Amino acid sequence: MTRPGLPKLIATDLDGTLVRSDDTVSAYTHGVLDRVRAAGIPVVGATGRGPRLTELTRNDIRAADFLVMAGGGRVVDQSDPTGPLVLRDERLPAEVLARLLADLEAEVGPLTVMVEASDEHDAPLWGDYHESWPYQDRFEARSRAECLSCDVIKAFARTADHHVDELLAVARRIVPPQVATLTQAGLGFIEICPPGVDKATGLTVVAQSLGVDPADVLVFGDMPNDLPMFEWAGWSRVAVANAHPALRAVADEVTLRNDDDGVAVYLDRLLSR
Repeated sequence: MTRPGLPKLIATDLDGTLVRSDDTVSAYTHGVLDRVRAAGIPVVGATGRGPRLTELTRNDIRAADFLVMAGGGRVVDQSDPTGPLVLRDERLPAEVLARLLADLEAEVGPLTVMVEASDEHDAPLWGDYHESWPYQDRFEARSRAECLSCDVIKAFARTADHHVDELLAVARRIVPPQVATLTQAGLGFIEICPPGVDKATGLTVVAQSLGVDPADVLVFGDMPNDLPMFEWAGWSRVAVANAHPALRAVADEVTLRNDDDGVAVYLDRLLSR
């Protein structure tokens, strides 16, 4: 439950939580986050977006002192006066991903697979074309062999015969957590990350660098990939009203939808009380 006073660290998911359906963040939200920082509370953007989308992410959460990206695999300290400092950078070995995909396809049939291999600005994902992927301008069709030619930041997979939550359940049953972390972020694909990589472990890097206890952290989210940080944070776990049922079920509180600036409305009230 929410504790009295103010948290010592605030982390928020972006897409579906802070960012509205039209891919914008309101001036009101930016202003409230600036007030949070002025109150001496560090702000963290915790997102599934990979480092190739760092500039977009910085624009969407300009007040962020830290970025936890790629679902926890890349952690960046933006407060360092000498420039952004990478505190964590994890990759999934290609041979591990190849075995994992083979095991999963043996269970569920052919998969549509994409990989995030490059951290260069606006680099495309590689892999199998699928019309449902919402970011076709940042996609490049490549063979499975090309996708498995190097270690990756993250992989994405889907099948026509399974809902994403069903596929995730199957994948978690056959893929041990010491092999890979599996989740989904509302894009219709399961996400395959290096083992031990999630938003909680990414935020742990931030919290340790600041000397903040997880019990003093407030988090916001909307999808199953936010569950680890909801389990980790202790000051309060707040879901937006449009959140996945699994996240709403474990939230301490529910704020307004992302399209109604739910995160900012909650923080505005918190700062004003």
